[in-house]
Parts: sequence; structure tokens; C-alpha cells
Amino acid sequence: MIDPDLLEILVCPLTRSPLRQEGDFLISEVGGLKYPIRDGIPVLLISDAMVPAAIGSLEAFREKYKDRIPD
Repeated sequence: MIDPDLLEILVCPLTRSPLRQEGDFLISEVGGLKYPIRDGIPVLLISDAMVPAAIGSLEAFREKYKDRIPD
């Protein structure tokens, strides 16, 4: 479990949206990107994020949420 104080300040590195913990993943509020937690450490690398199956790829995610991704 990620410390609740740490979870309050962590954000998705792509969308800058808040994250919530579900099992061994942190899930972004915008779009549902899943970031793994390995050995208790959140891995917030966009390249390691799992894209929701309905979207299919990171490129498709970026296109779908382009208005929600800060410059």
C-alpha cells in the first residue's frame, strides 16, 4: 500500500491527473492509465504505463485525450 500522504501528491506524468491505488497499480483519473507498483515503489514512467484495452495503444490514448494532456 502506498502511503496516503504520498498518494495525495502523486499525479499521472502524462495527464497530470490524480492517481488512485488499485492493487499493485496506480490508476490515473483521466483515461485510466495504469502504472505498476514494483516492490512498493510506484513506477511512473509513461513507457511502463498500461493503456486501457478499449484504447489499444499509447498513441491512440494521446489522440483521444489530447485536450486533457497539458503541453
